Amino acid sequence: MTDPFLSVPAAVVDDGRLLHLGTPATEQRALAAGNALAPLGDRAVLAVTGEDRLSWLDSLSSQALTGLAAGESTELLILDPQGHVEHAASVIDDGETTWLIVDRADAAGLLAWLTRMRFRLRVAPRDASDEVAVVGGTAAAVEREVPDAVAVWSDPWPGVAAGGWGYAPADPHPGAERDWSEAVVPRAVLDRLAQAAKDGKLALAGTLAADALRIAAWRPRAANEAGERTLPHEADWMRTAVHLDKGCYRGQETVAKVHNLGHPPRRLVALQLDGSDALLPEVGAAVRRDGDAVGEVTSVARHFEEGPIALAFVKRSVPVDATLTVDTDGDPVAAAQETIVPPDAGATASIPRLPRLSRRR
Repeated sequence: MTDPFLSVPAAVVDDGRLLHLGTPATEQRALAAGNALAPLGDRAVLAVTGEDRLSWLDSLSSQALTGLAAGESTELLILDPQGHVEHAASVIDDGETTWLIVDRADAAGLLAWLTRMRFRLRVAPRDASDEVAVVGGTAAAVEREVPDAVAVWSDPWPGVAAGGWGYAPADPHPGAERDWSEAVVPRAVLDRLAQAAKDGKLALAGTLAADALRIAAWRPRAANEAGERTLPHEADWMRTAVHLDKGCYRGQETVAKVHNLGHPPRRLVALQLDGSDALLPEVGAAVRRDGDAVGEVTSVARHFEEGPIALAFVKRSVPVDATLTVDTDGDPVAAAQETIVPPDAGATASIPRLPRLSRRR
């Protein structure tokens, strides 16, 4: 399948992803202001049909979905028996189909697992990525540019959903003003958007711009922050993706135990990186304290206002005011940490925020 954005002037496309159009900082600014749209080629879409789809997904995941109203946005996690995050998905139901927006690299694994878990229920999961694609932007930009969207997911982050719990002590939260929606659109729409961009009628932004805005909002993403060691608590994912009062699901015992009786062994931090060096650390780069590795970078970007920024997991024992450095291909760079998940995170130390109402299209 030919990528329609290959012919857009200055577009840098890699494996179906529009990375940028030559000016990532300008693209970020336009995307945040609602003046651009980002084709998200790093996303895939799974479609689940059948009468039992919501109760079935409810029984398998961390989120309460049985009563999900048509047009309501939420997200779910699939955990292993020890409570580690295996898969994550943004969820929107249109009354007939539940659409799961997932990281493209995770789509096959999640679909295979869901298919094995059907049993005799009236559900039919499939990969719909050949039929539909995903574009992102502010709610107004999405509504304006893709009114023919099949479904629109509005990111609930950083609100605390019903049954969720927020760990981040920041008030206001850096993501409080985040306005982000992702539209599931017929693939033919991408051709229209590419032509509009070539004609100068539409500003586009790449996935690098979208990711920088995500990192600045402390928003975890499966491709970066999920992994075989990741507990939802460690990334503050409890606020939007976990319902603490719902029925049984795989990994629930660990989720409840860590939240109510203990503290997560690692914690996600935001890093403000020294911008005097042009080098950015790679994902996976070691975070050090006094020369000893105490964590690793999970996401990194150069933000149009904040400069070099990153998200990283560090050991819970690392003091919140510790001086840190991050490895690069050159000299280590200094990193000032901001607390996303405090060392004493848990039910006894965190105060739940009032839930923010889910947006509906």
